[in-house]
Amino acid sequence: MWIADGWKDYEVLDTSNGEKLERWGKYLLIRPDPQVIWDTPRTQKGWNAPNGHYHRSSKGGGEWEFFHLPEQWTISYQSLTFNLKPFSFKHTGLFPEQAANWDWFGAKIREAGRPVKVLNLFAYTGGATLAAAAAGASVTHVDASKGMVAWAKENARSSGLADAPIRWLVDDCVKFVEREIRRGNQYDAIIMDPPSYGRGPKGEIWKIEDSIYPFIKLCANLLSEKPLFFLVNSYTTGLAPSVLTYMLSTVLKSQNGHVMSDELGLPVTSNQLYLPCGASGRWEAN
Repeated sequence: MWIADGWKDYEVLDTSNGEKLERWGKYLLIRPDPQVIWDTPRTQKGWNAPNGHYHRSSKGGGEWEFFHLPEQWTISYQSLTFNLKPFSFKHTGLFPEQAANWDWFGAKIREAGRPVKVLNLFAYTGGATLAAAAAGASVTHVDASKGMVAWAKENARSSGLADAPIRWLVDDCVKFVEREIRRGNQYDAIIMDPPSYGRGPKGEIWKIEDSIYPFIKLCANLLSEKPLFFLVNSYTTGLAPSVLTYMLSTVLKSQNGHVMSDELGLPVTSNQLYLPCGASGRWEAN
C-alpha cells in the first residue's frame, strides 16, 4: 500500500460503522466511506462535535449538516494550498490520499533533468496539476466540468502558481486526446483519474469498465520518444491494482519501463492502521 503520510493539515482521526472522522485544517468532518465495514467503539471526542456531517440517504445520495463550518477554507500540503468547500455527494474538492502519487511523480519530474510536458486527464480541482507544475513541469489540465476547472485555477492562484505553464481546458477527455493525436502533439507523462461513470459536456457517456482500456491504448499514442511516467487512478471497486498492472503492462510493453500497482491508503490516528482509498497503477521509465 502507498501511504499518504506527509500531511500536517489533514488526518483521518477514526473510522467506524460506515463513516470516517477527518480533520481538515481546524475543522472536523464526518463522511461516509464504503470501505469502513467494521463497527469499532467511537472513542474520539470529535464524533460528538463535528463541524460537518454528511448523512447518507437510504434512497441514494444524501445531504450535509453543518455546525459552525465556513463556506470555504484552505489547507496546505508542502507548497500547495487547496480551497475546500463541501459540495455534492460528500466531497470537499480534494482527495488527500493522492499526495502519495504527487510525491512520487514530483520526484520523477525534478530528477528528469529536462523539460517535462504532463497531460492530466479528468483533472478535477487540480491536485496533480499543481503538484506537477510545482515540480517544474508544464501541464495541460483537462476536465469536462467548467466549474471544476475554475476551482483548479483558484487553487493554482492560492498556491502561487497562477503564472505557471498550465493550459486549462474544459473538454471531453476522449475527444481531446483524439484531436491531440491528429495534431501530432506529444507528452512525456500522462495522469488520468477517470470516474466510474460520467458524462461529457455534450452528453458523451463514460463507463469505466467499458472505456478505460481503449482509452489507455489511445493515450499511449501521445507519449513522447522518452516518456517519463503514466499514472492511472481508480476508485472503482472492480478495478483491483492487479487489473491496472495488466492493462498498463500490455499497452506499454514496447516501452522501456516497468509497472507497479497498489492500493492508496491514509493513516488512521486512533489505531495506527491504514484506511484503503482506491488504487493506482504506475508505469515509469527504466
